Amino acid sequence: MRDYELEVLEQYDIEVKGTRKIRGAFFCDTKEGTMLLKEADVSDRRVPLLYIVLKNLEAAGYPNVDTPVYNKEGDLVSVSRDGSRYMLKKWFSGRECDVKREYEVLQAARNLAQLHQKMQWSQIVGDMDPIDEDAVIRPPTGRHLKDEFLRHNRELKKVRAFIRNKVSKGAFEFLFLEYFDQMYSLAEQVIKRLENSRYDSLYQESIEELRLVHGDYNYHNVLFTPGGIATTNFEHFRVDVQVQDLYYFLRKVMEKHQWNENLGQSMLSAYQEIRPLDTRELEYMALSLAYPEKFWKTANTYYHSNKAWIPEKNVEKLQTAITQTEEKLRFLENIFTFNL
Repeated sequence: MRDYELEVLEQYDIEVKGTRKIRGAFFCDTKEGTMLLKEADVSDRRVPLLYIVLKNLEAAGYPNVDTPVYNKEGDLVSVSRDGSRYMLKKWFSGRECDVKREYEVLQAARNLAQLHQKMQWSQIVGDMDPIDEDAVIRPPTGRHLKDEFLRHNRELKKVRAFIRNKVSKGAFEFLFLEYFDQMYSLAEQVIKRLENSRYDSLYQESIEELRLVHGDYNYHNVLFTPGGIATTNFEHFRVDVQVQDLYYFLRKVMEKHQWNENLGQSMLSAYQEIRPLDTRELEYMALSLAYPEKFWKTANTYYHSNKAWIPEKNVEKLQTAITQTEEKLRFLENIFTFNL
């Protein structure tokens, strides 16, 4: 551990017995248990809200979350002498959810449903002292799905314009141009269906009731520990349609399993054992899955990278996004009875 990180740990009233470096962070063995020190990727404005959400999850009977720890000065973020911002968080001895093990994936889906039942800002604020409640800032609100899709479409057209004007084209550029029309047409069809869906009422209801989402629920952030499942990295939490978390988790798993229908159906059933979904939420998931998200994301990464050298992995990701589109649409038709 560098001197900077050691100095940061000295800002806490905690006895550290040992540290171990992992990717971008440090495990800290303390008398209070395992903790994690990592650079804070959340704003000073959001940190108190994050703390409130996680402490209330603990109080509501969900103790295995990575709640940040106050330092000696009563702050949740500590600053090193080089200006870097750090958070020390409660952590857990365990391993990430193994996406190849169906049992663990289904347990993670049930875990998400349990979290959603407890993640409602109005309930959290309602449990607080009125004086404290007045001082709390409301969490940020997620973007409307149509606005998000329209932004993605504009970015796709921007990438196409850039590639068309590029003199020297490689495998990535030719592949993108070959399939752009097909993917963009799919994206536009999804937006038209969205406009005629019941998403608006679901979105407005979620905002009015201040329902919270994790914001980055994937198998890396679900840990299997001796004390049960732990959920970590809530830094992207916000007020939004809660089933967005399930869509994201399902998509990430399905991409690893070539859109296996049996597993996908089992994931939905596992979630609904705890928290049943209404028709609007199922429609939202189908629309979100139908949008060519992976194609857009890979193209957007390319556009904001060093285009003088395109890694082979990027070409593979683009090819996978294209080849899995037919599998995904078949999955939607058979699981959600959804077709464009």
